[in-house]
Amino acid sequence: MLREDLQKALKESMLAKDTQKVGAIRLIIAGMKEKDVDARGKGQKEASETDLMAMMQNMIKQRRDSIDMYLKGNRQDLADKEQAEIAVIETFLPKQMNDEEMLAAVKAVVAETGASSMKDMGKIMGVLKAKYAGQMDMGKVSGIIKTLF
Repeated sequence: MLREDLQKALKESMLAKDTQKVGAIRLIIAGMKEKDVDARGKGQKEASETDLMAMMQNMIKQRRDSIDMYLKGNRQDLADKEQAEIAVIETFLPKQMNDEEMLAAVKAVVAETGASSMKDMGKIMGVLKAKYAGQMDMGKVSGIIKTLF
């Protein structure tokens, strides 16, 4: 599904001569191909949708870090370019959970897994990644878990 959406969006943006969107989609596709190569090395046919969503989340995180650096260096033009790429990447991800939704999901998984301390953080994170792939910022989730224990 995601792969077809990317190819379709690439074609549409090429026809519309939207060079910025074409560039961002090509970056996603390049990352996807890299993940596929890694997956084949592990004996899989291709990377899972979960792996691809995690890759795109990471791409967004990298761009947000770059925006901070560009703004500190008074390069609004470059920050705007990164923000535009984030907007394109986000169109291929499921709706992001807000802080309240993430807290509720974390509490539900804690109850479901019977987690009782920080030692169970790995188990909690694993379940959250499987259930809510691409829907939550795992960095924020880590902080939420730490506040619960």
